[in-house]
Amino acid sequence: MNRFLSFLVQSVVTVPTAAIAWFTSYFAFNQTFLLSSAIALGGGVIVYNITSAVMTSRFLKKHQLTRKEYRYIKKNLDEAKQKINRLNKSLFTIRDLSTVKQRLDVLRITRKIQNMTKSEPRRFYKAEKFYFSHLDSVVELTEKYRFLSQQPKKSHEIDVSLYETRQTLTDLTKALEEDLYHVISDDVDSLNFEIDVAKHSIKKINDTKTIDESRRLK
Repeated sequence: MNRFLSFLVQSVVTVPTAAIAWFTSYFAFNQTFLLSSAIALGGGVIVYNITSAVMTSRFLKKHQLTRKEYRYIKKNLDEAKQKINRLNKSLFTIRDLSTVKQRLDVLRITRKIQNMTKSEPRRFYKAEKFYFSHLDSVVELTEKYRFLSQQPKKSHEIDVSLYETRQTLTDLTKALEEDLYHVISDDVDSLNFEIDVAKHSIKKINDTKTIDESRRLK
């Protein structure tokens, strides 16, 4: 759920309601300024919470999730956000030009999966390998690579470790790509179905035109 949009909608509903409550209490019922303000504040809090509950309920219904499921997913997304922030920090501080493309790919894929899952939380269940395995691995390896690459004096052992880490990160990047594909697999299947339907419709139209032309020629 978009927090800014949610806050904006709740504010648009709450502020006018609180203002109406204050003016009604102060002018229509001749309450004191402080009491009117307290009533307006209390009414605003109630309306804000009701609006929040309604929006959350609609969001969960739209994505076919229970509140328990959403709390579980949100908890994991919040943890993943911290890991991705660590990953970004490591990726941007590595000065190895030979891994620039790889690092950009890792950054692009991790952000894509996270953003898609935030927008459509039910996709989380298709990205469990990413959240519970691959993301942790890529964060740890990237931080290890950054640490070793920043050593002022490199030994043969460090060079070997750097090489092996690069190779492993290459394999992990492929695993991340597979994670992304799995997350969007339903969309791909749906698109392929729509393409098949469109092709069938076009074929039917062309067949009808061919039959009509044949009849006119006769």
